[in-house]
Amino acid sequence: MMTPDVARFRGRFAPSPSGPLHFGSLVAAVGSYLQAKSHGGEWLLRIEDIDTTRVQPGAADHILRTLEQFGLFWDQTETYQTQRLPLYQTVFEQLLQQQKIYGCNCSRARIQSLGGHYDNHCQQRAQSIEPLAWRLVPGEVSHAFTDLVFGHIDIPDAICREHYSIKRRDGLFAYQLVVVVDDLQQQIGQVIRGADLLEMTTRQQALCQLLGQTAPAYGHLPLAVTAPGQKLSKQNHATDISSQPLSQSLQQALILLGQQVPGELQGAAVTELLSWALANWQLSKVPKTTEVLI
Repeated sequence: MMTPDVARFRGRFAPSPSGPLHFGSLVAAVGSYLQAKSHGGEWLLRIEDIDTTRVQPGAADHILRTLEQFGLFWDQTETYQTQRLPLYQTVFEQLLQQQKIYGCNCSRARIQSLGGHYDNHCQQRAQSIEPLAWRLVPGEVSHAFTDLVFGHIDIPDAICREHYSIKRRDGLFAYQLVVVVDDLQQQIGQVIRGADLLEMTTRQQALCQLLGQTAPAYGHLPLAVTAPGQKLSKQNHATDISSQPLSQSLQQALILLGQQVPGELQGAAVTELLSWALANWQLSKVPKTTEVLI
């Protein structure tokens, strides 16, 4: 059985295997690892391969090996979302039985014409026999929460009110459902992740409540960007981090996270840098900005 501190600080890193690990993902991995391990917690690894249309063959194994190169070893056996489909289906059926979800046949073009936020159009319509996306009626979603890094955060009303998809038209479960189910089932105490997911937090907290459980605490890290609004990502062909000098990349990640590496550790080995970071990690020093230009 976990001690209270382990449960409280149990964290996770959940990369998508749509390509190799890049610098932006390394920042998220390092931040979540240091927050968990420096407090005596566990750090779990979850491969978010639920969107099988984006999975690149061999990418998951490559990500695992790259994390090991940086000394970021995870507790327990890594999990894969595609191996957890029965769990998601059980939760889906529970929500269906509770009349918390409904089918939607609105096109992506229609939703884009509304500015990208769905207007709950299909909630009162007769259900179609064609393939449907399934949307959640989330109930009361808070407009604000306290972030572990940023403090008080207000979320736009359109995001709070939106009935978002939890199962896609092609039958695949959506990220917004599975990430919450995974975090609850794995007893994650703190979710430390990139600031691109900041606005999704209150809806995920609300889903936890809808499922009768307490949400984790959430903290968001700055995104590494090459220009304002241009984050490093697999979609824009960010460089494979394993092809760069490891100690240099780790040091750059620590600096981006506000952890000022002492001069005598310039060029030190990865193991030495990580040891220093574990002993000196302070989440309060992480910059309170959503983007950092690199």
